Amino acid sequence: MTNMLQKVAGLSGMTDQVIATDFLITAKSAVRNLTFALTETASPEVRDTLRTQLNYAIEAHEKISQYMIDKGYYHPSDLEEQLEVDRKASKAALKIAD
Repeated sequence: MTNMLQKVAGLSGMTDQVIATDFLITAKSAVRNLTFALTETASPEVRDTLRTQLNYAIEAHEKISQYMIDKGYYHPSDLEEQLEVDRKASKAALKIAD
């Protein structure tokens, strides 16, 4: 157990990035799922509710994306830079598995 805690403690700098990435992926899924649900409903009341929730999900995605860009975790317009960030995250994830 101590060995595992030492490994996790060594990744303290990655914690925010991992949480933010997971949150961003969740927000993207929410946008996709709400959009699909919106096209499938026949009820005007449900459509209104789904539109409201979709707008919240889009706003959340924007805020999370901007947070990640500001922190240097996300580079949506620079593929090479994003690839480097992803490589570092992959190496850190592999260290956890050891």
